[in-house]
Amino acid sequence: MNLKELRNKRWFKVISNKYVLLILIFGGWMFFLDSNSWLIHNELNQEIDELEENRQYYKNEISKDKATIQQLQDSVEIEKFARQQYYMKRPDEEIFIIEYDTIEE
Repeated sequence: MNLKELRNKRWFKVISNKYVLLILIFGGWMFFLDSNSWLIHNELNQEIDELEENRQYYKNEISKDKATIQQLQDSVEIEKFARQQYYMKRPDEEIFIIEYDTIEE
């Protein structure tokens, strides 16, 4: 196929139009190379989504902690919490921790 036959093709005439070439170059520049390109925006949007998920997680954790703090206002609850979490005991008692050996076959 020689150059004359190629120039007579309709798609070649459309693509070789200077306005179409300019739009394609501009679109490629804006899509890939610009500092505000689609690729960078996509990365930033993914980071925003990840941060929003973290934000929601920490909000849930804060609400759980607030409920725990509210519950620990009672001295009986503080003692129960200390015994369960930190294995604390009264001076005159002994605590035995029983661990079960779970073997799956």
